[in-house]
Amino acid sequence: MSKLLAPVLVLVALVVGLVVIDPPPPPADFAYINRGDVNTLDLQRMSWMQDLRVARMIFEGLVANDVFTYGFEPVPAVAESWEIERYTEDVGGMPIPRERYTFHLREDARWSNGSPVQASDFAYAWMRGILPDIASDYAKMFTFIRGVDDFKQWRSEQTRQFTTRTRGMTDEEKARAARELWDQTQERFRTTVGIKTPDSRTFVVELAEPVPYFLDLCAFPPLFPVYEPLVRQYDELDPLTGRIQPREGWTKPPHIVCNGPMMLTRWRYLREMRFERNPYYWNPDVLGVNSISIPSVADPNAQVLAFERGEVGWVSDVTVGYRVEMLRKKRDFYDEHKDEYTRLKALGLDQFEIDRRLPPDPRKNIHAVPAFGTYWYNFNCLPRLPDGRPNPFHDARVRRAFAMMIDKRAICEDVQRIGNPIARTMIPAGAIGGYASPRGLDCISDATTPAERQAMIDRARALLAEAGYPDPRQLPEIQILFNKDAGHDLLAQVVQRNWQEYLGVRVSLVQKEVGVFRDDLKNANYMVSRAGWYGDYGDPTTFLDVNRTGDGNNDRKYSNPVFDDLLLQARRETDPVRRFEILAEAERILVEEDLPLVPIYVYVNVYLFNPDLVSGINPHPRSEQLMHLVDILGDGIGPDRPRVMRHSPDDNPFSDAKAGRP
Repeated sequence: MSKLLAPVLVLVALVVGLVVIDPPPPPADFAYINRGDVNTLDLQRMSWMQDLRVARMIFEGLVANDVFTYGFEPVPAVAESWEIERYTEDVGGMPIPRERYTFHLREDARWSNGSPVQASDFAYAWMRGILPDIASDYAKMFTFIRGVDDFKQWRSEQTRQFTTRTRGMTDEEKARAARELWDQTQERFRTTVGIKTPDSRTFVVELAEPVPYFLDLCAFPPLFPVYEPLVRQYDELDPLTGRIQPREGWTKPPHIVCNGPMMLTRWRYLREMRFERNPYYWNPDVLGVNSISIPSVADPNAQVLAFERGEVGWVSDVTVGYRVEMLRKKRDFYDEHKDEYTRLKALGLDQFEIDRRLPPDPRKNIHAVPAFGTYWYNFNCLPRLPDGRPNPFHDARVRRAFAMMIDKRAICEDVQRIGNPIARTMIPAGAIGGYASPRGLDCISDATTPAERQAMIDRARALLAEAGYPDPRQLPEIQILFNKDAGHDLLAQVVQRNWQEYLGVRVSLVQKEVGVFRDDLKNANYMVSRAGWYGDYGDPTTFLDVNRTGDGNNDRKYSNPVFDDLLLQARRETDPVRRFEILAEAERILVEEDLPLVPIYVYVNVYLFNPDLVSGINPHPRSEQLMHLVDILGDGIGPDRPRVMRHSPDDNPFSDAKAGRP
């Protein structure tokens, strides 16, 4: 017995020792479930929404977006003020419009170790975002800066030649050559790129052309600063290639140094992240809580149970199958309080504040909010399919015919069932103030009578005949590519039935694992595929640019010189009204004529939180949640006030009428 008991006692002693050495912290003031586990906190390498959400909590850029106004107005952050200078420069006898931003950093901006945030921290971070070595997903956001394209080309060429130049050298000589190239790179960046730091608190950016949404870009995490003395220690030089190899060590506690309202104090991968108030943050009064935790809960059902048990206060992405029933009960709750709901809505209150003013009821804890994103189907626009056969979707008339025959209403009402607005355009209608989207292409959902439906079918078949397919059975079997999970299969089945019934074509479904799916998408190894996009900033180009010839996100391989030229005209246009008109014409070509993609619905965010207990979650479709603004109402820790969207009933661009709801 004693021999069996001894190992158990040793194990118990070990566990007790670990608890003593690393005791669990007290429960956080607020806990929430992120969209998924964080992939990276390297600002210049992140792209996933859950990463960006955490980044906004622990880092801060030059400016921030006011998430409680529908205009998302830029407000001071690390930069307490800025000036914008617009001028023209003579280039070869042509007056070229330029733009210069001078940011003045606030004196009390501090890193979490107490060091001042300096202009050089921004310069180093932006250089990292620009370097081809880092391969930032958002490198294109820096291309508006003067000299960036030339610098990137120079750096790429130098590193390409490095292996050849150093062949035959010793390891020590290669390391020395890599350091010399890095010194040359930094000097070239300082002398050729339009980023200057006249002093520690002045950051100057010279743009090659006016960019109306540049301040919006400055509020995006890949343009946030990094603590240069720390990150330089982890950005290693590869002596074999001469390239910078970024290492993740600086992003983990206790090493990480951040400048946002909170700081990361604990990160147990696939278990939990914990954040504490940053004692050096310049605006401590804005925080509503002292600590936040993000437990890792992968199962959607377990996430809802964690909320119901009070273990978390917010679920950021409710994906359980029974969410449809939860939303139905929410509608029932509204029906029971119809008069008061109508009165509150007429006051222009946001959705969450309306819920807060209605009687307490667990049914109102589920929230569906239209998002700044569109789900669509891609058409492969290349002349030939991957197997070498002629591609019928190379012809815009074929793409238009197939786009017309998708029953978007059935998809939204019978498959999605969470209130997704039907999408007629690539850019969610009404989502960008001052921008008027085109009407978009009529589809079978718009037909209200059997005669109208048949007339639309006849028009689609006539387009196929014009393209050389008078008998739709002449078309090859149409394959729809999609990835597993998230209901893409159910949606594809609707499209399959539509095309078989209305066009008489053969359609097969191709389901693949998400990794294989993404590779096929990038390599245009498909005929038709599911796709979608969330806007990164508040301008039409955040959607339109992904259709530019050669763009890295142009998975359709679409190319139209007229469309490209319109985007170029818009870049050069200084009149904001005229610029939006040009971009609207570019979108019209996409969604009414060429149809490299067919918009199906506007994404909807489904949240779970109790509005009577939690404030600070905003209903803005841009989905930018600043978690340090969360308040636990009545706990006495933070400001203890509801934070609400500020607007009048007439200027809400996301009202049912303007958002294109079916």
